[in-house]
Amino acid sequence: MVLQCIIVDDEPIARKLLQEYIEEIDFLALVGTAENPLKAVELINQPGVDLIFLDVNMPKMSGFQFLRSTANLPMVIMTTAYGQYAVDGFEMAVIDYLVKPFSLERFLKATQKALELATLKQKQAVSANTGSDYFYIKCDGKIERVGYNELIYVEAMANYIILHTVSKKLVVYLTIKRIQEELPPNTFLQVHKSYIVNIDKIQSIEGHVLDLGTAQVSIGLSFYDKVIGKILNGKFYKR
Repeated sequence: MVLQCIIVDDEPIARKLLQEYIEEIDFLALVGTAENPLKAVELINQPGVDLIFLDVNMPKMSGFQFLRSTANLPMVIMTTAYGQYAVDGFEMAVIDYLVKPFSLERFLKATQKALELATLKQKQAVSANTGSDYFYIKCDGKIERVGYNELIYVEAMANYIILHTVSKKLVVYLTIKRIQEELPPNTFLQVHKSYIVNIDKIQSIEGHVLDLGTAQVSIGLSFYDKVIGKILNGKFYKR
């Protein structure tokens, strides 16, 4: 799992140091920087942002003012030169509080906390209980209910998946491997490194293409024999 991060700090040197630290850690990826919270809003609203490194003392709006005024923020690690604000930070449920100057070791410890929490949230995001006909998944700050019979196919896009249902598309920060673990294997089948399909939605097969009625999905070469065998399942009759 890779955490998508943004830096909000008015000091260029501090932003540069954070960027260097992020580049040293394989489970972090920097997606943007901002010199104050007002300029960070557009970055934060991008889908998939997991973690904010937020300075406390900044012009126009402090880090704490930003926390109080903004709902549904990603995880936050505070960064500041003033240790006296630590208690306030933890009361606002930030992941950790880094007092400048901090070492790479201390930075790693803080980000590992964020990774552990994100991993736990990811496990809780998909709830697929045996015997139920639906599951819940987190999308755009909401927990969406998805019926198995409504899900046509799953498409992988970099670090995201798109759930294509009969009525809408849900973009979720989750891996295709993780969602596959939660879907009933008797109904959902991975047919390509980027696709999982609902077998019940398959209308026809032509060559390496599955017609799902509302969409067509390719079967990967390495998946083909297994996929055809699973789909036909002894029900192919030829005259």
